[in-house]
This record gives sequence, C-alpha cells and structure tokens, in this order.
Amino acid sequence: MLPLFIAAAALQAVSGPPVSAADRYHRCLDAATRRPAEGETEAIRWKAAGGGVRARQCLGVALANQQRWIGAADEFEGAAKDAQTARDPDAGSYWAQAGNAWLAAGEAVNAQHALDAAIAGGTLTGLHLGEAHLDRARALVAAGALAAARDDIDAALVDAGDDPLAWLLSATLARRMNDWARAKKDIAEALTRAGDDASVQLEAGNIAAATGDEEAAKAAWDQAMRLGPETAAGRAAGIALQQFTPTPGR
Repeated sequence: MLPLFIAAAALQAVSGPPVSAADRYHRCLDAATRRPAEGETEAIRWKAAGGGVRARQCLGVALANQQRWIGAADEFEGAAKDAQTARDPDAGSYWAQAGNAWLAAGEAVNAQHALDAAIAGGTLTGLHLGEAHLDRARALVAAGALAAARDDIDAALVDAGDDPLAWLLSATLARRMNDWARAKKDIAEALTRAGDDASVQLEAGNIAAATGDEEAAKAAWDQAMRLGPETAAGRAAGIALQQFTPTPGR
C-alpha cells in the first residue's frame, strides 16, 4: 500500500492542479448557460460538496435555462437568504433573479416579495435596480395594483430607460389607466428603440385603436403580424385585424 502522502501526490498529478472557487463558479455558469442540463449536474455536485451560495445560484441559472422556473426561483431564494446571512452584497441580485423566475412561473405574489427584498437591500444600482423595479411593476400589474405599478415603472425608466420593454410596459399601463397622452408618448419611445418588435407594434395598434386612429391601428397590427407571425403578439394582431375584414353579404 502506498504511503498516504504519496497517494495524495499521485491523485493530484492525475486530477491536475486544484480549481479555485472563482474558476469553478465561472465554469459552472458557462455550462448552465450553454449546456444547462450539464450545468445542472455540475451545480448539484458542487452544492453537495459545500459550494454554498455560488453553487445554488448556478443551479438556479441552469434550471431557468430549462424553463423549470419554480425550481430556479427556489434556488435563487436559497442563495439570497444564505448571502444575506453572510452579509454578501450580491444578495440583492439573487433576490432579483428569484423575482424574475417567479414571474416566469406565473407566481406574482412570490415575485413581489422577492423583488421587495431585492430593492430594500439597497445594494442594487443602475440598470440592475431599474430592472428590479420593472419586474416588480409587472408583479403589481398582475395583482391589479396599477397605481403602485406606475410608481415602479417610473422608477425603472430612470435607471433602465434604454430598455424598450420599460417603455412598452409604461405605455400599456397608461392605456389600462386611460392616460392617453402618456400612452402615446411612451409607445413612441418604445417604437424608436424597438420598432422591429412585434409586441411593440401590437401595443402601438392597441393604443391607436383605443384613441380612434383606425389607419394607424391597422398599419401597426399589420406590421406586428409580419414581424412575428408565429408569436403571441403576431397572432393577436392578426385577430385584431379581422375586425376590418368585410363580412360576406354586407
């Protein structure tokens, strides 16, 4: 039997130099993004070996990239709670990821709680803070809290004003609140940034129709259908256009 110190040296020679935690984290995230099933396996193995917060976040990313949203949200929340206990400033980012995953799962209440924690932590800044406000606005809209959602969207536009989605959601909310001047202004901003997005064109048509501009509505809906014929927005635009098709015999 080899002496223990020789056996250990031999093992190191076979396996190569030890991998740092930072290297393992980046490798795990790369796999979770590019090959999520493989990334899931690696993250589970790392988590079992004591990988802690970073392993849980990596597992959340792997699950999210497989659209397993509830599992992803659970892992992001676990990472956030562990990070808070360790006074890790990245806790806010993990809470925000959890909120986004809960939204994707259709769990608006859980999403709001996670995003409340993300924003309240005070560590998110710039675009990350703006996106957290935007996601919380989406959760609030799903809960019917439109006035509170308006506050969050206005905050999001300060830090995430380059994101077309922020302007699209702002315009949609304004339409739902019958604020037509705001709806027209914000959908124009969305069109400037993402006029080739079927969802933006669909909403432009919705706002034009609601304000009596039939020609603009038809043009926008037609564009939405052309841009994304197989998307939900494109199909909705096609249905909306049917109201302008003459009924046989009339």
